Amino acid sequence: MATSVSTRPSPSPSGDPERPGLAVRVLGDTHALGRRLPQLFGGLALYGASMGLMLRSGLGLDPWDVFHQGLQGTFGLSVGAWVTICGALVLLLWIPLRQLPGLGTVANVLVIGAAMDATVSLVDAPGALPARIALMTGAIVLNGLATGLYIGARLGPGPRDGLMTGLHRRTGGSLRLIRTGIELIVLAAGFLLGGTVGIGTVAYALAIGPLAQFFLPWCTVPTAARRAGRAEGAVDSRKG
Repeated sequence: MATSVSTRPSPSPSGDPERPGLAVRVLGDTHALGRRLPQLFGGLALYGASMGLMLRSGLGLDPWDVFHQGLQGTFGLSVGAWVTICGALVLLLWIPLRQLPGLGTVANVLVIGAAMDATVSLVDAPGALPARIALMTGAIVLNGLATGLYIGARLGPGPRDGLMTGLHRRTGGSLRLIRTGIELIVLAAGFLLGGTVGIGTVAYALAIGPLAQFFLPWCTVPTAARRAGRAEGAVDSRKG
């Protein structure tokens, strides 16, 4: 996940772009069962699938996946397994930062790595360079959509996003600088471990922010207060 080298818009610690601190209470909105939960799990599954497609393209991975792939090459297991393990370890770093996980945070740890491994097992790596470029491009666009879906569900950020926002809140440092620093560290570590850095890494860094910014307004589930405001506005317009 989830993110900077990437300029992806950063959610609040709760994953709610409008009201921070609602990660634990967000299920009180009955809209959670109607749209948020399917959107959350669908977004996370698509996010993992996009990561698997990037891996299959062989043209470079996003910084965290370079690290995950490096761990695979060094210690074994699948890349998706390392996505899950690292997500759980990063989540432990939330404790000193006093971050509160949401349902989306836990789901992020459990779903993305599994979806990535499933995609890798089902999709063969294309041989021709044009096909690999097309696969990489589609994967990045899909990742932008998936980011908008899971953040827009407002059920809690991913572990890595929460680490960034937690450090921002505790240190007062720039979100962009904190994220850039984290991702440069994991990118360098992954490269040293043998992870794949290539044109896909650069393309992801340049494209994911604008893509997520484009998709997020379409994917964000409105709060109960905003839905009530819209309904009230519609009534007033009919009265006028």
